[in-house]
Amino acid sequence: MLTKFETKSNRVKGLSFHSKRPWILASLHSGVIQLWDYRMGTLIDRFDEHDGPVRGVHFHKSQPLFVSGGDDYKIKVWNYKMHRCLFTLLGHLDYIRTVQFHNEYPWIVSASDDQTIRIWNWQSRTCISVLTGHNHYVMCASFHPKEDLVVSASLDQTVRVWDIGALRKKTVSPADDILRLSQMNTDLFGGVDAVVKYVLEGHDRGVNWAAFHPSLPLIVSGADDRQVKLWRMNDTKAWEVDTLRGHMNNVSCVMFHARQDIIVSNSEDKSIRVWDVTKRTGVQTFRREHDRFWILSAHPEMNLLAAGHDSGMIVFKLERERPAFSVSGDSLYYVKDRFLRFYEFSSQKDNQVIPIRRPGSTNLNQGPRTLSYSPTENAVLLCSDVDGGSYELYIVPKDSVGRGDTVQEAKRGAGGSAIFVARNRFAVLDKSNNQVLVKNLKNEIVKKGSLPVAADSIFYAGTGNLLCRSEDKVVIFDLQQRTILGDLQTPFVKYVVWSSDMETVALLSKHAIIIASKKLVHRCTLHETIRVKSGAWDDNGVFIYTTLNHIKYCLPNGDSGIIRTLDVPIYITKVSGNTIFCLDRDGKNRAISIDATEYVFKLSLIKKRFDLVMSMIRNSQLCGQAMIAYLQQKGFPEVALHFVKDERTRFNLALESGNIQIAVASAKEIDEKDHWYRLGVEALRQGNASIVEYAYQRTKNFERLSFLYLITGNMEKLSKMLRIAEIKNDVMGQFHNALYLGDIRERVKILENAGHLPLAYVTAAVHGLTEIADRLAAELGDNVPALPEGKVPSLLMPPAPILSGGDWPLLRVMKGIFEGGLDNIGRAGQEEDEEAAAADWGDDLDIVDVDGMQNGDIGVVVEDGEAEEGNDEEGGWDLEDLELPPEADTPKATVSARSVFVPPTPGMPVSQIWVQKSSLAGEHAAAGNFDTAMRLLSRQLGIKNFAPLRLMFLDLHTGSHTYLQGFASAPVIPLAVEKGWSESASPNVRSPPALIYKFSQLDDKLKTAYKFTTEGKFVDALKLFLNILHTIPLIVVESRREVDEVKELIVIAKEYVLGLRMEVKRKEMKDDLVRQQELAAYFTHCNLQRIHLRLVLMSAMSICFKGGNFNTAANFARRLLETDPPNETQAKRARQVLQACTDKNMKDSTPLNYDFRNPFVVCGATMVPIYRGQKDVSCPYCGSRFVPAIEGQLCSVCDLAVVGADASGLLCSSSQIR
Repeated sequence: MLTKFETKSNRVKGLSFHSKRPWILASLHSGVIQLWDYRMGTLIDRFDEHDGPVRGVHFHKSQPLFVSGGDDYKIKVWNYKMHRCLFTLLGHLDYIRTVQFHNEYPWIVSASDDQTIRIWNWQSRTCISVLTGHNHYVMCASFHPKEDLVVSASLDQTVRVWDIGALRKKTVSPADDILRLSQMNTDLFGGVDAVVKYVLEGHDRGVNWAAFHPSLPLIVSGADDRQVKLWRMNDTKAWEVDTLRGHMNNVSCVMFHARQDIIVSNSEDKSIRVWDVTKRTGVQTFRREHDRFWILSAHPEMNLLAAGHDSGMIVFKLERERPAFSVSGDSLYYVKDRFLRFYEFSSQKDNQVIPIRRPGSTNLNQGPRTLSYSPTENAVLLCSDVDGGSYELYIVPKDSVGRGDTVQEAKRGAGGSAIFVARNRFAVLDKSNNQVLVKNLKNEIVKKGSLPVAADSIFYAGTGNLLCRSEDKVVIFDLQQRTILGDLQTPFVKYVVWSSDMETVALLSKHAIIIASKKLVHRCTLHETIRVKSGAWDDNGVFIYTTLNHIKYCLPNGDSGIIRTLDVPIYITKVSGNTIFCLDRDGKNRAISIDATEYVFKLSLIKKRFDLVMSMIRNSQLCGQAMIAYLQQKGFPEVALHFVKDERTRFNLALESGNIQIAVASAKEIDEKDHWYRLGVEALRQGNASIVEYAYQRTKNFERLSFLYLITGNMEKLSKMLRIAEIKNDVMGQFHNALYLGDIRERVKILENAGHLPLAYVTAAVHGLTEIADRLAAELGDNVPALPEGKVPSLLMPPAPILSGGDWPLLRVMKGIFEGGLDNIGRAGQEEDEEAAAADWGDDLDIVDVDGMQNGDIGVVVEDGEAEEGNDEEGGWDLEDLELPPEADTPKATVSARSVFVPPTPGMPVSQIWVQKSSLAGEHAAAGNFDTAMRLLSRQLGIKNFAPLRLMFLDLHTGSHTYLQGFASAPVIPLAVEKGWSESASPNVRSPPALIYKFSQLDDKLKTAYKFTTEGKFVDALKLFLNILHTIPLIVVESRREVDEVKELIVIAKEYVLGLRMEVKRKEMKDDLVRQQELAAYFTHCNLQRIHLRLVLMSAMSICFKGGNFNTAANFARRLLETDPPNETQAKRARQVLQACTDKNMKDSTPLNYDFRNPFVVCGATMVPIYRGQKDVSCPYCGSRFVPAIEGQLCSVCDLAVVGADASGLLCSSSQIR
């Protein structure tokens, strides 16, 4: 059984497939009817108007209707498009078991526990016939697909066949009077529209289901006696043919398969059984653990079945429908109906080659699954699931093509999958031993070899190579060298498709396509919600594939799209130009024409074949929002411009591609405030002051205009803006303009007119306008404001413009292919004049001729109550001509016809280049990308506490940049400082950042820390060693040798930090003498410099001797003497202690948690020994060891990493990556 879809719900009592759409209705014991899309696996709708279980449900063949019947005695007819019940048919007096539409007439048949069957007309909404005769519940009733018959099954142990011919005649032609009379009698006295034709008796218990064969005069029934019975009928009688036994409980539903000679039944014994009609034997059984089955349904047109059980339903197929095939050059070999067939693509001829034996076993799904072909030897390998997986080898006679009648004995063998790997060699997978057997054409083993992964299938991967598939990865294995050439993590791969040059492979799983190179280097992955069925490579290197309902394409960069929809699934065999060759589920060859324009266009864009793109834009009907969005997304807005007629879209694309000319033209057409504003923003970004000015003028945006004149230094126009604000009586505008101009008298005048006399007085007095100040003081009288004493006033004046420039100069570049070739399309002659004007950008601001106006002066506008405002053309702005030099004097650059100016694309910041090129945390921090630096450190060293590194991050970033002061009003310019920069270096090649932390500095710190340790300044030494540990993660070194030195330094610093922490803690513990001795003893086991080890041993020896632990003290004295101390005092002291201990019988007065005979390491957190053999966890960065309880906590030695965290290891040099 191949399960296609499964649901979890209440008990399913009724099922019905839609004839065209991938839908199935499930009616539940809870009273809900669910509508599922079994292809997508989604619930589309639910209908819950029934009260109590719904036992029967059925889709209409052609109308958007379905009918349901439930335990509330109601039959409801629903319209699924309107999501509602249209009407209810009432008449039954008990539970309704089944309902069904007639294929042709507007009838519904229903079976009920009231012992009747009713036929209803759903158009007139009346009951047209009641079939009585059963004397117990009627469990099911259904129409014959072609004849005027109804079959019913009842708990009275009978199956009845009813003739409804009279009912049909009455429905079709109740025209003449006699018939009408008889109709009246019928209506009054009960008619004989339906008569019992046969009563089939033979079951010993109640019959639950009966069904007609779709074409033969057969009936099948299933009952509570656990038997399935087969009946045959003719015109006069019906008789029992055979009984199928095997179910262990009541048979709940049974039916004939529409396409095969089989019966499918299900039962309350939790199984579905498949029976062979001709042999009358069981073929296969499918069981569930806990769920009894209640209902079966078959798709009217496809090879699909559905079964309802206690906790949901399943949609399934009994057999695979994919034909086994293999493509070789211009030919296709495939299997259909027990024959190997040959198809030639060029001539489209199809021939039978040789017959293939049918598997002897009775099980389903035993046909060939895969086919492998060797063209030189004309040999074919067929693999199937017979006997748990086996293969057959056929040598095709050269002359047999076309005849296909000679039966030849195949060479057979066991094996999950078999494929040709060379001209006359094939490989067979032996799953049980996980090895591959290479055989010759005589079926003899030539070679054996074990596989590198637990493979469950093998595929061809070039001569002598295998692609081995396991559950979650694929591997390419070279059989000769016995080496792995490549591997890739993938979902479970079902099919493998190689490109014709064997350079690229597509791996097809159920819902994904992975494209990879021949060494399995991943290129892209594509996910599909609907099942992927097949695929093939076209001549351009595009992968064309099919899902259940689409033909789609996948480009080399992973972009995909739909080519066309499909009614039925197909299996692509070859793609040639605009034709797709494929096999359908019936094994027929088909050639489908497709329109490849869209994907060829996208491929040309990717490959930068702009000549092709040009011709396709000119000649094809490629347009639509999707294509425009694609071009925009891929960074080709200028190409998209040539597709678009809609002005708003043109405006957006023009802004995106920086094409100010087209943006201006579109903005004029649209003429909306928002568009002018956005045009102004883009023009300002490009430094095109004249367009900015024009955009602000169009929207009467006086504040922005004034500011524009201020920053471009155009004082003349600023003073005109002041006059305009005065006329418009805009006091704030006047004041702003006066501020921008630095016109003090004007400011005082404005303040005075606005009634702010104190402010006017202060302004005049501060700026030294004594006459005006005196006049204002006289007016103010006693209210003269006092000026602050002892403060030196500074003038509030704008800086005078040094350079009053127009538009920014732009780079001259050659016109791109799209601008050059496409300007003639769509808007042919319009832009030529503009280009001529734009070809020379000097002081003439004649860039865009906007409605016949130049960007000239702003005249004084006197508006009587804004009366002339509507007349935008002339009145709003009195634009005078600019005083330009005569044209002859203006130097013109010689410009080739194809050159034009475009703004340069902004380059990538150096810090971004650093980040992209590096995996070293120090370089990321220098670039200012602290978050990625932290992520790298977390991944490489398990670091979680970044507080100690914060200042180092900031120092690194600041130290790798320098800053230049620009103009007074311009921002500071940051410059990246690169390692090893020289003037001769290429400006395009970026070196890594210069870092302020160097390995040599750590060496100096280490020496100082050693000195502090010798001097007994333990706290200072501890700080330095910790600083070394904190700096190392951000260090970058050049060579592998230095990497080893850095790792060695971590170990040294870790040992000292641990030892010094114990020593500092010991000094704090004045009262606990035992713990003091233990800590002193542990310190002697840290890996220290010999000079320090002697000092530590001396200290431990003295403390233990004083504490009365003579045995331990003697051990330290011995170890001290072994170091051969050059200081005679130390040696003498050790000998004295040893002598004294010997005199005192080497006894320890207090037991210590210390055994010097047993090797141990010290836990960095608890400071207790972890002896050899005991479990421990370590810090991923510094390597300190801890007792298991500390796992997941912060390392107390380095104070950075989390104990026991996963980490990849220290990365401090690019040489490690290479």
